[in-house]
Amino acid sequence: MSTHQRHAQPHAQSPAGDQRRPGTVTERILEANERYAADFANSEMAASPARNVAVVTCMDARLDLYPALGLELGDCHTIRNAGGVVTDDVIRSLTISQRALGTRSVVLIHHTACGMLTITEDFRHELELEVGQRPSWAVEAFPDLDQDVRQSMERVRTSPFLLHTDDVRGFVFDVKTGLLREIDPEITAEA
Repeated sequence: MSTHQRHAQPHAQSPAGDQRRPGTVTERILEANERYAADFANSEMAASPARNVAVVTCMDARLDLYPALGLELGDCHTIRNAGGVVTDDVIRSLTISQRALGTRSVVLIHHTACGMLTITEDFRHELELEVGQRPSWAVEAFPDLDQDVRQSMERVRTSPFLLHTDDVRGFVFDVKTGLLREIDPEITAEA
């Protein structure tokens, strides 16, 4: 079905059986995907990253990870969440990345002006009051970028599930300059 035909029939069924609504962001994403798939040439790419690295970073829309790090599709595993913090689920993903797909290095990236600096764990309580159920997950908010990167590095380095913990480095990405600043894992908040 052409793009024109889809817009002429606003409630036509997509191949997956979902209702398509013209003009939504999701509809534009689907249209872009059709254009992308027309020239898709990566069907033979391996699932294991070529550079044997996993990158854990924030989901922030300002982080254009591949050009910022000089990477291309297939070079790394990318694990993103709010704040780029190392949670149990990040450990799960890193464990699979290392044990099943051969990664050996871990790069952790937080960033300046992160939304996780502006909320607290009270967010969970507010959600509970609003919806009547307390979330089972921690917010993992933090008041200090550098210290949270250190905590994330420590969580990776001490996980019993990870095979490779000797090449774990942490950084803060500056959203105004695009530069990475490496965090020394040995400096403590008291120093």
